[in-house]
Amino acid sequence: MQEYKLFIDGEWIESSNGETFDDFNPATLELIARLHKASEDDVRRAADSAEDAFDAWSSTPAPRRAKILFRAARILEERKEELARLMTTEMGKVLKEARGDVQEAIDITYYAAGEGRRLLGETTPSELPDKFCLTVRRPIGVVGLITPWNFPIAIPAWKIMPALISGNTLVFKPASDTPLLSIELVKILTDAGLPRSVLNLVTGEGSAVGGAIVKNRKIRAVSFTGSLETGKWILGEAARDMKRVSLELGGKNPIIVMDDADMDLAIDGVLWGAFGTTGQRCTAASRVIVHEKILPLFQKRLIEKTELLNIGNGLDENVDIGPVINNTQLQKIARYIEIGKEEGAKLVQGGKIIKPLPGYFIEPALFSDVTPDMRIAQEEIFGPVTSLISACDFDEAIKIANSVEYGLSSSIYTKNITNAFRAIEKIEAGITYINAPTIGSEIHLPFGGVKSTGNGTREAGTTAVEEFTELKTAYFDYSGKLQKAQIDTG
Repeated sequence: MQEYKLFIDGEWIESSNGETFDDFNPATLELIARLHKASEDDVRRAADSAEDAFDAWSSTPAPRRAKILFRAARILEERKEELARLMTTEMGKVLKEARGDVQEAIDITYYAAGEGRRLLGETTPSELPDKFCLTVRRPIGVVGLITPWNFPIAIPAWKIMPALISGNTLVFKPASDTPLLSIELVKILTDAGLPRSVLNLVTGEGSAVGGAIVKNRKIRAVSFTGSLETGKWILGEAARDMKRVSLELGGKNPIIVMDDADMDLAIDGVLWGAFGTTGQRCTAASRVIVHEKILPLFQKRLIEKTELLNIGNGLDENVDIGPVINNTQLQKIARYIEIGKEEGAKLVQGGKIIKPLPGYFIEPALFSDVTPDMRIAQEEIFGPVTSLISACDFDEAIKIANSVEYGLSSSIYTKNITNAFRAIEKIEAGITYINAPTIGSEIHLPFGGVKSTGNGTREAGTTAVEEFTELKTAYFDYSGKLQKAQIDTG
């Protein structure tokens, strides 16, 4: 077992309070690491360090910042398999998915590095003669990043790389359940040549360490991925200092299956969308809205395929579904399964905690006879549980899809091009897939949602640097005389 420290001002140091916490393998319950628990004073030191580094880093030309990110991307590629195996050990997701998680980090690092030659503004004509108008992007300052446990390297990279290429300095807190990949990412960036104090890492509980980040006045922006309740608190608390806040807060994502759909393709999509990553994705398909004409056959075939899924330690290449992250989450999922049965839904497949295995394993659960108003159809469960809901036609399917407070991802399976385009228009979600499941976003496209999923920001893609930059407008008047916009006429 290894002990890991905080990374502040370019040094690995012990927490000021001397407190630690343990990191366990969710598949075996083996203790794999001990980490230092940051105090409020440690967060303050991290913010001070980032502030001290800001002038030099923000003044470094963006193409030079990009060289460091390019080097980091190459190191990530070289270490991909090692990092994937560490992720499976720490977080539990199956190895092929862990490799995909690392690949996302590689891809966003290359993508963000490419922005070092762009960071585009715009030019536009002036209404006055001999005058030039343009916009430029400027870094915000010290930025706080708070990330979840389900994508232990991809989501940190989604935030860190665009923030760095934009010229910000960072205070970063990974999830307490999965800090090891973040620690390795910090080491990789340091090895790639990131200057001292630009990136500071503090580990510990969200309420204490994350709260200290949000409240620190030197931190001018906060980017958070996590629960709706925490996101609401961050938004309110950050408003006291008028901080920039970016939130991605979850989903209750629907797959609509129309009567003209390719049923085999739709079933494969539901299996992947609902049970990939053991359902522990904010984009997981937790509602499957099926046309009533095909629902009985669809349900029968979905049950048959669900029964074939292999559950176990994700390091086994033959395993399809690994453990959930911890016992708290396991008990939450089990409780929602009981709630579904109490509400009158029919549990037609799985849903049992697997006792013989030492870790946090539960069978994928499939409910039928679910109505849109049931809690299992309204609330985010964040586990391998999905509900079959009947719809009589396209319009009812859209109404059901939109009946929840979230609006992150969505999907429709249909051969009707009209319904496909109508779904894009009518579904209240930031993402809509046609003939594909609700998971699988690509890093060069914006990611985020509507309604309670977030506060309107988008990560990755063309919006990646927007999250971490301020837009400044500049005017050049070379007329040699006083000109008054909106007043002068010629």
